[in-house]
Amino acid sequence: MISIKNAKQIEKMRAAGHLVAACHDLLSKEVRPGITTLELDAIAEKFFRDHGAYPTFLGYQGFPNSICASINEEVVHGIPGNRKLKEGDIISIDLGATLDGYVGDAARTHAVGQVSDEARRLIDVTKESFFRGIAYAKEGYRLSDIGHAVQEYVESEGFSVVRDYVGHGIGREMHEDPPVPNFGKPGHGPRLVKGMCLAIEPMVNIGHYDVEVLDNDWTVVTRDGKWAAHYENTIVITGKSDPEILTLL
Repeated sequence: MISIKNAKQIEKMRAAGHLVAACHDLLSKEVRPGITTLELDAIAEKFFRDHGAYPTFLGYQGFPNSICASINEEVVHGIPGNRKLKEGDIISIDLGATLDGYVGDAARTHAVGQVSDEARRLIDVTKESFFRGIAYAKEGYRLSDIGHAVQEYVESEGFSVVRDYVGHGIGREMHEDPPVPNFGKPGHGPRLVKGMCLAIEPMVNIGHYDVEVLDNDWTVVTRDGKWAAHYENTIVITGKSDPEILTLL
């Protein structure tokens, strides 16, 4: 069942989303060659706890950390550890905060120092595909119109959209109905209505869209070993006007 949020609930989600955005802003200043993903994880956990929030990912279905830190060919769900970032890497950081019973969720992909032109374009196309998608996040459209716009733009740029992992509804829980694919034909799925809260999160690969899970049962990597990027925000449908992005400062 899709949960439609009222004004009071959206205000709580706005507060959680603001913390998520602020944490991403903080981490963006810390991403550099030599830092470990576990150090980034500790920064995020401390930030959330210092602001009265709980890092939603910590313990979620057994996940051991507060952020997902996915490097290069890792698409999503990378587990933080002692690996140090290197010049030329890219890192996708996905994180969530639970505040006053409601969740904000967002992801960003960062360049570590100077990266290749292809890696930079991958990051830029992934981010832009999110905005192409939410142009249809309005009353009068159907859910699949968002994913179709993402896929159409990504493929026009020569990249591919991951099929095995999708966006989702969000609210009291991090994952609520409906699933929100980043691909598909337009004109299908539920009609979008005011008060729907969605986490839209394109995952884009340089090569083929096939992925696989490593032996740690969490980290998702591209099957062909080519790099991937991830960009996500929590949004709320406001009506026939543009949606509100709750996880941007």
